[in-house]
Amino acid sequence: MKTNNGLFRAGSCLLGWGVVGLCYHLSGRWQGAGNLQPLGPVDRWISYSPDAIWPYLSFFLIVPLAYLLCPLRRVHWLTVSMAMCALIAGCIYLIWPTTMEYPPVSGNGLSEQVLLFLISIDSPQNCFPSLHAALTLLSVAAVYQRQHWLRSVMFIVWGSVIAFSILQLRRHLFIDLLSGVALASCVGYGVYYSSQRLYSLNMARMSYD
Repeated sequence: MKTNNGLFRAGSCLLGWGVVGLCYHLSGRWQGAGNLQPLGPVDRWISYSPDAIWPYLSFFLIVPLAYLLCPLRRVHWLTVSMAMCALIAGCIYLIWPTTMEYPPVSGNGLSEQVLLFLISIDSPQNCFPSLHAALTLLSVAAVYQRQHWLRSVMFIVWGSVIAFSILQLRRHLFIDLLSGVALASCVGYGVYYSSQRLYSLNMARMSYD
């Protein structure tokens, strides 16, 4: 049983990541020129630092850990929510592509070299909304449990650090972050409500039969 649960979690993670990657890269290939977004007050307040690349990249660890540690009943919710966020964001990237002025990367440190590699493989557009922020929030929400309060707090702090690193690394603007949070919140609640509604209808149908 544990082996089957582990395979289910791993398969669901691959499926969720697969849809995200497909939507992200296809939209980046097919979209037109991006609309330049100006810096806002919050963006100007947070100073740029290439060292933020490390918490930024820890995003690629928090998502699979969420699949591993969340209650089994939430794995399907996380997968569907990730896929829906990716599909909606992909449509926005195609209809209204956005970009921003990225700070030049200077220096030969490890952080700068890793950041340059990220820039070489990432899209300079696909800014609004931030899937980085959306998927981080979904991961934190999937793991959150009151009975495991210490782990929940650790994931909340970790997710907050990732969110801050998004702005400090200048990969997104504050408006992108807010829109990613809004997207994840709406989609996450919508998927939860739909599943609960479907479950209630099925139970009512079984009782009627």
